[in-house]
Amino acid sequence: MESYELIVIGGGPAGITLAKKLGGKMKMAVIRPEDHSMIYCAMPYVIEDLIPIEKTFKKDELVTDSKADLIRGYVKDIDFDMKNVKLADGTQLKYEKLIITTGAKPFMPPIKGSNLNGVSSFKTESDLLALKDFAKGKEDSKHAVIVGAGAIGIELAQALKKANIEVTLIDMEKSILPGLIDPEMAELPVENLIKKGIHIILGAKVIELSGSEYVEYVKLDSGKVIWLDDLDECTAVGDNKLNRIVVFSVGMTPDIPFIKDKKLKTGKGGICVNEKMETNIKDVYACGDCVEYKSGITGKIIPGKLATNAVPMAKVLARNLLGEEYEYPGFFNGAATKVYDYFIGGTGLTEAEAKKSGFKTVIGYAELTTQFPIMPEAKKLKIKIVANSKSGVIIGGQIVSGEPVTGKIDLLTYAIQNKSTIRDLAKLSYSAQPYQSFFPAANAVVLAAEDILNKI
Repeated sequence: MESYELIVIGGGPAGITLAKKLGGKMKMAVIRPEDHSMIYCAMPYVIEDLIPIEKTFKKDELVTDSKADLIRGYVKDIDFDMKNVKLADGTQLKYEKLIITTGAKPFMPPIKGSNLNGVSSFKTESDLLALKDFAKGKEDSKHAVIVGAGAIGIELAQALKKANIEVTLIDMEKSILPGLIDPEMAELPVENLIKKGIHIILGAKVIELSGSEYVEYVKLDSGKVIWLDDLDECTAVGDNKLNRIVVFSVGMTPDIPFIKDKKLKTGKGGICVNEKMETNIKDVYACGDCVEYKSGITGKIIPGKLATNAVPMAKVLARNLLGEEYEYPGFFNGAATKVYDYFIGGTGLTEAEAKKSGFKTVIGYAELTTQFPIMPEAKKLKIKIVANSKSGVIIGGQIVSGEPVTGKIDLLTYAIQNKSTIRDLAKLSYSAQPYQSFFPAANAVVLAAEDILNKI
């Protein structure tokens, strides 16, 4: 039986980060079942033909060049008492320390008809290949129903629409991108989606899918029925392609089917860990999308299945295993997406989430341009800041802009993480340049902060 000082189960962002930080410093193996570790957030752009699928594959050398062994296989079981990992092919591996970083899989709601042909999720390489195959070709009257108007659902909707497919986007919330931006910030992106021909149905829940073998219609809780197109006339085996699909993009669930030992504490959101990524079992750690963790703002357990959370968690764990003292501060969930002409980002709590969490809020807005207004390519920018009305501490921020927003979102995340106040933001020292900002006289973040100061 092969023995390792450290075994990492999972080869996604967290697993690769651990290999890069710890490989060569101890005898280490990374176990990964997939043929490729993928850049999942780039998948819609493969369907759009912006990039080839091969560009989404992370190189195995990211692990092997770090002097860690890469083992292909499915983990079947773990014996935490014997410190033994068993693979599906019968291979057994011994560990001194174990890290679980297996990520998450798409949540498929238990809806009647979800097992019909033409119904899928959108996470794996096989999902991508199937949707890529669906999108190509010249067949008429293709129809895609996408359930879930979060970032992935909206990006997929745009990709399929670009392939001249009729697209219907459904969400049970009353606005798109719930959890990222509030409804009034979503107005321009929604207008953009509708203008491009995407049908949007909000405040509706899918309760049933129906068809004899292939999905034929989607039924909503309102009683509305969305009929999809018929199959094409191809009859040869292997050539009978669907011209209708239903794709669920309604969240993720931890991918830990091999955890059969109830000694390992888990919650609804995944494996329970502390600030050092330690589980309740000695020498067993976990990080990334397979764990359950708390908000850095409220201290309550919240969803946070983002690569941009997984990587920092892995870095904290790596430093602790090397003898340093680091703690993970919690999820702030800074994220971004693009809806046709608009770059969109959010961080911390939305106004709706803040109120639901018991905060009394005060809101600040600012609208400027992305460049000096006199520049020919200046575009609109709108920002919203959410603050605790009692303390003035910033707890959320949102931006909709004609140019990329991640830099400003990262600034707001840093401010939230450090419990900065509105007064702190109002004193922000900033830069200006005709191609890159509004006039030196004003800054969007500062103006939004000043808007709040005028209200308190």
